Amino acid sequence: MNTQQLSLLSVLVSVSLAVQLLPRPMNLEFTSLIAFVTGMIFGCFFGASLGALVMLVNGFLSPYGFAGVVLPFQIAGMVLVGVVGGLYAKTANGRLSAGGFFETMVLGAFLTFIYDVVTNMGTAVWLTLSGLPFTQAFILALISGAVPSLMHVGWNTALFGAATVPLVTSVQKMLGVGVRR
Repeated sequence: MNTQQLSLLSVLVSVSLAVQLLPRPMNLEFTSLIAFVTGMIFGCFFGASLGALVMLVNGFLSPYGFAGVVLPFQIAGMVLVGVVGGLYAKTANGRLSAGGFFETMVLGAFLTFIYDVVTNMGTAVWLTLSGLPFTQAFILALISGAVPSLMHVGWNTALFGAATVPLVTSVQKMLGVGVRR
């Protein structure tokens, strides 16, 4: 990794942390997109690491309070987003076509849905520790998380579809490289 790449990675981490820690409407976030794009540009390890680091810091400093038992689930969900970004880059063979807009839109929706199910499982674990049977706790977590999840999936579907290809293309031009294979 050269100095330019390290600088860009540092900026991506900083921007992701800053946006994640600012007060904002719940589930309207950019961390998923940044972790995914980082995975595409720098590979699975860096995408996953960015996702894990940002969620770890967010778990303690979020404007919504301490994440508690849900924190490992948030980290696991965001690690998955970064890893999938790296894997998707391998299928793109260094170039994104116009179809990339639709592909990343669908991936954004799917990954956000999986992230929300995983974090709802974390909420179910917390409810189970409070005394509810796990099945009831998981159903309750899914029901209570349905509207926030719809907002989250809708936001990330639009964000991934509109921003992934231009971001990756811009970074490729800036670094003078294709996506990491």
